[in-house]
Amino acid sequence: MTTPEITLATPTDRDAVLATLVAAFVKDPILRHLFPDEDTYPQYAAVFFGDLFDKRVHRSSIWTIGGGASVAIWEPPAGQPAGQPAEPPAAGHGSPEEARYPADVLARVRGYGEAVHAALPTYPFWYLGVLGTHPDSAGRGWGRAVMRAGLARAAADGLPAILETSYPANVELYRRAGWEVVTSLSEPVPTWIMQQPPR
Repeated sequence: MTTPEITLATPTDRDAVLATLVAAFVKDPILRHLFPDEDTYPQYAAVFFGDLFDKRVHRSSIWTIGGGASVAIWEPPAGQPAGQPAEPPAAGHGSPEEARYPADVLARVRGYGEAVHAALPTYPFWYLGVLGTHPDSAGRGWGRAVMRAGLARAAADGLPAILETSYPANVELYRRAGWEVVTSLSEPVPTWIMQQPPR
């Protein structure tokens, strides 16, 4: 079977990307810390991923495959002040979409974002903020494919890549793909910060 083409997301891909990510992260420890209620998880997770999508879609740093069935949302270093790390995935402040969170949810989103932000390197890097595949398309290698598209951009810039994961099993999967743990967080959710050196 031929692997579908990897494409850069455009605003028209938003609904498909959000549907994939909401489904992919149902059991993710970070997302369930942020949005623990079963009834409101789909709504708040869509707000969360929609905010990330909207911030990055015009930076040509969201790769998809299979009509959005697998998605990698990267944050490029371009335009950041010297010595400032990339914005972590949950650190958006003052976003109009945040007004759609109740106060307790917003406090968790901001708290997690600030914890990750403080743990990130201060040198320039490409940040893999979100990597997800719809459960219906799992096992095809599409996640690795869209991840590699961003790694190629980081390599072209001569920069390392950074990600974070809260799944212990993912740490070994990422290690096999060339990532190394550089630090970890114990609160508010056990999280590993990993880096792939420039190639």
